[in-house]
Amino acid sequence: MPADYQSNNRKVWNSLADNGSLFAKVATDEECRRPLKVLDGRGWLPESVAGLKVLCLASGGGWQSVLYGVAGARVTVVDVSEAMLQLDEREAGRRGLDIQTVRASMDDLRMLDDAAFDIVHQPVSSCYIPDLCPMYAEITRVLRDDGIYISQHKQPTSLQISHRNERQQFVVGVEYYHTGPLPRQIDQAYRENGATEYLHRLDDLLGGMCRSGLVIEDVREPVRADYDAAVTHYGYRGRFIPPYIRMKARRRPRTSGAASSATIWTP
Repeated sequence: MPADYQSNNRKVWNSLADNGSLFAKVATDEECRRPLKVLDGRGWLPESVAGLKVLCLASGGGWQSVLYGVAGARVTVVDVSEAMLQLDEREAGRRGLDIQTVRASMDDLRMLDDAAFDIVHQPVSSCYIPDLCPMYAEITRVLRDDGIYISQHKQPTSLQISHRNERQQFVVGVEYYHTGPLPRQIDQAYRENGATEYLHRLDDLLGGMCRSGLVIEDVREPVRADYDAAVTHYGYRGRFIPPYIRMKARRRPRTSGAASSATIWTP
């Protein structure tokens, strides 16, 4: 039986996909003409991904998987939402791409082989599981030696904001060491309505990655500040609170004769 957070988030993302959410927009023809530039504005990917095996983790929706597929990669996309995966399948069929889809939670990839992928690419999604250790262990397990892991996560401070006061100042109303699902708040910026979300501290996000057998090579904070935005707009919020953190990491080579240099989580 799936955990409660999985069942709830599956339902929420099925609804988002069915109702045309911004996060369920498929890759456009224009984007497909320059797929790697669209995927990688930081120069983290190789010049070519043709023939490489790529796992698009928790990234159903017909965008990331299609761009990698158009660029020549051999793509597997994993997502908890069947409705999001149906968008990948539809777009793959329309564009003549061979994309494999798997409905599963990002923290349980038991159906995927060890050392099977050259790249794991994960958009914002780690906030939907309570513990990052199983997820990182699974990513480390399925990556080949020196394989690349590219990910984006919600900043903990952004998830701590509960509301604004009468002066339009942002109030930190959730403790940094909060455990369990996040409570609903007045401020819903960068939150998905109805989803079960969790706050992960930087020692979980960065330290957990390092402890799993991944070596961090770069860290960026995407700028979401808009100095022309109204005070009620999320662009105004971005002037004070960075919503995301992006990271590039590499799978540390396995020790000789060992299955893995990381502690492998067994579901």
